[in-house]
Amino acid sequence: MQILTTVEALRAWRKQAGTLAFVPTMGNLHAGHIQLCHTAVERMRAVGGKVIVSIFVNPIQFGPGEDLDSYPRTFEADCEKLQAAGVDAVFHPSVPELYPQGEQQYFVEPPAIQNLLCGEFRPGHFRGVATVVTKLFNLVQPDLAVFGKKDYQQLKVIEGMVRELNMPIEILGVDTQRAKDGLALSSRNGYLSDAERAEAIRLRRTLEQLADAIRQGRRDYPALSAEAQQLLDQHGWQTDYIAISRQHDLQPATADDRSLVILAASRLGKTRLIDNLELDLA
Repeated sequence: MQILTTVEALRAWRKQAGTLAFVPTMGNLHAGHIQLCHTAVERMRAVGGKVIVSIFVNPIQFGPGEDLDSYPRTFEADCEKLQAAGVDAVFHPSVPELYPQGEQQYFVEPPAIQNLLCGEFRPGHFRGVATVVTKLFNLVQPDLAVFGKKDYQQLKVIEGMVRELNMPIEILGVDTQRAKDGLALSSRNGYLSDAERAEAIRLRRTLEQLADAIRQGRRDYPALSAEAQQLLDQHGWQTDYIAISRQHDLQPATADDRSLVILAASRLGKTRLIDNLELDLA
C-alpha cells in the first residue's frame, strides 16, 4: 500500500491507477470506515481497478468551538487497518498541501439543504464538506466514491453536488455499521464515558419507536418528533433535532410521502451523536 502525501505524488500515482474507487475519511478509522473500504475493494477487484482512501481532518468544515484540535488522529493504526482491508493507496496531505493559499477563498456552496437539520446547528459545515470533497474529487478523479449513510445529510449534499455539477463519478451510499447493541459506529463515540456509552443506545431505540408508530398509522409527524425529543431530553440528552423527512431531499415529510428517513442529532454530555433510519412505506 502506497502512502501519498503531496498533490504531485497523487497525480503521478493516478496516471497509472486505471479504474479507481475513492473513500474519503478524516481518519481515526473504525469498523464502519473499513466496511466502506471492503465495499470499494470488492467493486474494484471485479473490474481490475484500485482503491484509494484519503485521511484528512478538514479544518473548513469545523465551526468555532468544535473539536478540530482534539479530533482523534491515529494515522499509523489507520494505515494498518487499510492495508489489511486491501486498499492500494492512502492520500494523507497536510493542511498547507491541500490549502496552499492559506485561507480558502473559493467555496462550493450547496443549496438550501445545507441549512436544514445539522446545517441549522453547524452553519457553514456543509459548505466546508462540499468544498473539500470537490477538491479531493478533482485530485483523485475517481470513477466511484463511497460514503456511509450514517452521515445521511452529507451523502445527500454530495449526491446533489455530483449530479448538478456533472461530475463523472458514481456515488455509493453504504448502510451504517453498528455495535452489537445497535449504536452507530462513530469516531466521536470514544468521547463517551462508560455511563454515557450505556445510555447512548437510547438514540437508536427512539428512532425505532418512531418508525413503529409510523408503520402503525400515525402521520402527525411534528407531534411525533416533539414527543421523541421530549423523551430523550428527559433522560439527560440535549437534542438539536429529531426530524421525519423525505429521503431524496430531506424536506419535512407529509402524510403522502412513502420514502422517509428519520434523523436525529443530540448531545450526551459533551458528545454530539447523530443517527438515522430509512423507512419505506407500502
